[in-house]
Amino acid sequence: MTVTASPRSVQLPETKLLIGGAFVDAASGATFATRNPATEEVIAQVAQAARADADRAVKAARRALEEGPWGKMRASERARILVRFADAIRKHQDEIVAVESLDGGKPIASVRRQDYPAALDCIEYYAGWPDKITGDVVPVRPDAHTYVARVPVGVVAAIVPWNFPLMNSMWKIAPALACGCTMVLKPASETPLTALLLGRLALEAGVPEGVLNILPGPGVDAGMSLVRNPDVDKISFTGSPPVGKAIMEAAAPFITRLTLELGGKSPNLIFDDADIDAAVKGSAAGIFFNAGQVCSAGSRVLVQKPIYDEFCERMIERSKTIVVGDPQDEKTYMGPIISQKQLDTITGYIDAGKREGANLRVGGERVARKGYFLPPTVFTEVENSMKIAREEIFGPVAAVIRFKDEDEAVRIANDSPFSLAAGLWTKDIGRAHSLANRLHAGTVWVNTYGQSDTRLPWGGLGGDSGMGRDLGETALDNYTDKKTIWISLRR
Repeated sequence: MTVTASPRSVQLPETKLLIGGAFVDAASGATFATRNPATEEVIAQVAQAARADADRAVKAARRALEEGPWGKMRASERARILVRFADAIRKHQDEIVAVESLDGGKPIASVRRQDYPAALDCIEYYAGWPDKITGDVVPVRPDAHTYVARVPVGVVAAIVPWNFPLMNSMWKIAPALACGCTMVLKPASETPLTALLLGRLALEAGVPEGVLNILPGPGVDAGMSLVRNPDVDKISFTGSPPVGKAIMEAAAPFITRLTLELGGKSPNLIFDDADIDAAVKGSAAGIFFNAGQVCSAGSRVLVQKPIYDEFCERMIERSKTIVVGDPQDEKTYMGPIISQKQLDTITGYIDAGKREGANLRVGGERVARKGYFLPPTVFTEVENSMKIAREEIFGPVAAVIRFKDEDEAVRIANDSPFSLAAGLWTKDIGRAHSLANRLHAGTVWVNTYGQSDTRLPWGGLGGDSGMGRDLGETALDNYTDKKTIWISLRR
């Protein structure tokens, strides 16, 4: 592990709430601090939304939908506005990348390489959809013209996490606006700045006032106020399983439509015929990218017995070469954990792994410097019954598990309440296809790990990984309803 440091200045975006096309203070006047996890210093004081602000934002979104130009606009014009939004994002690339890196502690090189291009690709992809969302004529009988129209679902409340604030915000904004919906977006309290910057750029691109509202603030207040608002037609949430379950319960009285992308404890299977160099490299990236703060992180590394020892040694050696340090340094691969609270959670799991008899081979101790830094951590001799193999750690902690054959690998992989993703490394094409179908996961990677694309649906197969899908054409179902229209032709 190498530690880097090189501080840089970043121009901050607006820090007030965005409601009805204007940046405003919270009704209470309250603010909260957003901190740089690399230095533990306050970046800015941000307006703190509460119930009154949530109610105001939902009303603004409803007016924009039913009274403003958005609901009356041609689909082609809506598409042109989204294209201009994409152009604004492209024009402000450096600003967006810098803010995303600063606020979330994300290495600036990886933001520039992955988060920013993925967000831009997402808005460009959905900008092409508005005038292609069509219905169907269904010829029921000769004396009637019957058809099914796809209409916007209405006002959407979107709640996004802190690990990929730019990308996850765009995963919600782009398809919802393409479908003609209006939105109230609540970013995580830890990372509110990129969402506020997107709000400003949306206004500059011509998105009408009230179509996109941004409410920074605590989930227990601002977020749940949106969930409990009966005038919200759809809730799209990405975050932890406990919060997702709380949202389901709170939304139940209103029977609000839900999409929930929740947690993961993804298995990454390495067979003895795999390209071991590629598997080590891919497995390390799968758990240490973004400091392991990834819902689909390959945190359970399952390795076949004949190559188990060799793989572990190579994985440990690779982890020692990973550059940990200041996110603003271009050489940094792994930045800090998002907060002291999350760091404490991760170290608690590390202690549990040691108590239960797993072998801590590398890492496990906080880096001795300012900031919430934890080095790549690898446990070997892990059993799937151990806490570090059962629960989502959301940190750079790999649990390496031994397996005998295909059946045991699948049994261990599927023995989990999570179903988000899985990886598989083998040169046997038959095995690849067979096991890809047997693994209980919404995405299965073969001889790679962690790839995603806007055009492919993303989500789990139920359980603690949630329900519904983001991305791809499938996401349009989140933000549209089907309406049957029957016109009598009798005269």
